[in-house]
Amino acid sequence: MYAVIFRAEINKVDSRYSEMAVRMRELAIKQYGCTQFTSVTEGAQEIAVSYWPTLEHIEKWKKDAEHLVAQELGRSIWYRSYNVQVVKVMREYSHTE
Repeated sequence: MYAVIFRAEINKVDSRYSEMAVRMRELAIKQYGCTQFTSVTEGAQEIAVSYWPTLEHIEKWKKDAEHLVAQELGRSIWYRSYNVQVVKVMREYSHTE
């Protein structure tokens, strides 16, 4: 399993941003095999973590036409800066009551 960690400093959000965020999450999960997608915003900082079964799934997602549009809008309008890390999950454990 792999995780993609996206961290950004927000520049400006508009109504398209919220719509695009919902669409990108839906697309990643329904068409590209993403198993979980969580994002959190605090002030001007955003972090999103998504989980994927293989690197090939991530590569296909990165090249999706709608996702390419979202990436360009992110660079030109929504984000001052961002950083993306693709990591391999080496170990996982949890606790539930």
